[in-house]
Amino acid sequence: MIRTGLNFAASLVVAVLAGTLGPARAQPIDVRILAINDFHGYLQPPPGGLTLRDPAGSDKTTTVAAGGAEHMATLLKQLRDGRPHSIFVAAGDLIGASPFLSSMFHDEPTIEALSLMGLALSAVGNHEFDEGRTELMRMQNGGCHPVDGCNGPQPFAGAAFKYLAASTIDTATGKTILPPYEIREFSGVPVAFIGLTLKATPKMVSPSGVAGLEFRDEADTVNRLVPELKARGVEAIVVLIHEGGFPAGGRNECPAISGPIVEIVQKLDRAVDLVISGHTHQSYVCRIDGRLVTSGEKYGTLVTAIDVQLDPNSRDIVSATADNIIVSTTDYAKDPAQTQLIESYSRIAGPRAARRAGTITAALMREPNEAGESVLGSVIADAQLTASSDAAQGGAVIAFTNPGGIRNSIVMQNGGAVSYGEVFASQPFRNQLVTVTLTGAQIKRTLEQQWADPARPRILQVSRGFSYAWTGSAPQGQRIAADSLRLGEQPIDPEKSYRVTINSFLAEGGDGFTGFKDGTDPHVGSYDVDALDAYFRANNPLSPPALQRIRRID
Repeated sequence: MIRTGLNFAASLVVAVLAGTLGPARAQPIDVRILAINDFHGYLQPPPGGLTLRDPAGSDKTTTVAAGGAEHMATLLKQLRDGRPHSIFVAAGDLIGASPFLSSMFHDEPTIEALSLMGLALSAVGNHEFDEGRTELMRMQNGGCHPVDGCNGPQPFAGAAFKYLAASTIDTATGKTILPPYEIREFSGVPVAFIGLTLKATPKMVSPSGVAGLEFRDEADTVNRLVPELKARGVEAIVVLIHEGGFPAGGRNECPAISGPIVEIVQKLDRAVDLVISGHTHQSYVCRIDGRLVTSGEKYGTLVTAIDVQLDPNSRDIVSATADNIIVSTTDYAKDPAQTQLIESYSRIAGPRAARRAGTITAALMREPNEAGESVLGSVIADAQLTASSDAAQGGAVIAFTNPGGIRNSIVMQNGGAVSYGEVFASQPFRNQLVTVTLTGAQIKRTLEQQWADPARPRILQVSRGFSYAWTGSAPQGQRIAADSLRLGEQPIDPEKSYRVTINSFLAEGGDGFTGFKDGTDPHVGSYDVDALDAYFRANNPLSPPALQRIRRID
């Protein structure tokens, strides 16, 4: 029967009053997730700023001044303003490989600064293990450093935020060393945040730092947790993962992306709604397998603002968008609380960091050439050879250093003057030098391990006088021409013994260089950064060496 308009309206009123049309659908809940990754203790803006693709041309880039805890804190406050439901999270590597201001205090200032900003949760990155598991737990729980004691402006209370480590297992107990996830509620709707680091962590840190720990597959770990979370009434799941990819496009684009994160996301249970990633120091906003995947560059130069909507009925995320926002030093004022914190540490660290180490005639860049050799890498290797060549200091004739330990270029500024703080920032891990005896054959076998991961070769930096050539298309284990290995004018003799200096990270087989563990008669010397500092003072002014120690044939 067709109703007249009047009769239908009257019937509708009655139906509404009687509740026969059913309950009104609840409005979605808006939640803002603010995220960072790979902060690396950059309490102050990184000297190089943030490099962006120039809109004027796809092959051009532009640099903007960005980063710093003071400016980030102000931006975070603005992004939270008027948002009753918000949370600040991170995808790991908040500490480690840090500038002098943070490293001098074993990254305590960074933990305090992020706590002050309201960071709630963070995945554990590989750099959180730089000083070992015990030090990571001190970062979480507080207390004085076991060797250096309490040397900051106030006692270290530990992180106000929670570290999450779903895939890091204590082999003695079979349990995670930190909570695997955290559940937060927004207007009664629970959202789970799972935190985990990359399974390759043991290959990236000193073996002693992860002894007794197992790093399980990232996707398998998450998928095993899904039934447990669902049993707790959770439908909305966010993954904070310290692993990432390599995109094409601008900071909010993703026309193409490669790297480990792609396969990991594709393997994740469909219950996972959002993935916040890191590790590769890239910026991107992607859709992978229908899910939003983000990353916010490095050094606190970007904050990722992710807006999600929760359906109160299904209790799931029904939409998610993201924007990587530049932490512009000109657009955002300094937060007074952060300024006070930084100044309190700077008063202690400042005089030492400002001390002049020497001068340079041109920039010492960490970026390698096609053969894998870098100017700064060569200088560092030379410094380590100089520090250990005396018989009483090890009697070294060759020195190698790993490229991952070289964190920042030393650029031309202030007329070429270089401070101790800049020297420290280039090598912030503070590893001791270890001189060992290796045969020529062992040296070659160890150098062949540079291509143990063909997708990510790690070309060691070598000291003056040592040289060799390699062929990229040659089979694994045969890339270096044996007759190209030379020390000065003499070929390396496979049967002869040589005294070789490396850092303690490599001496333990770090970065997969297990061949160095075969070294005998170890002599432990000075710290790597102290050797570099002494080299600057002894060779003032310092000029970049020619890149001719490593040669690529094809």
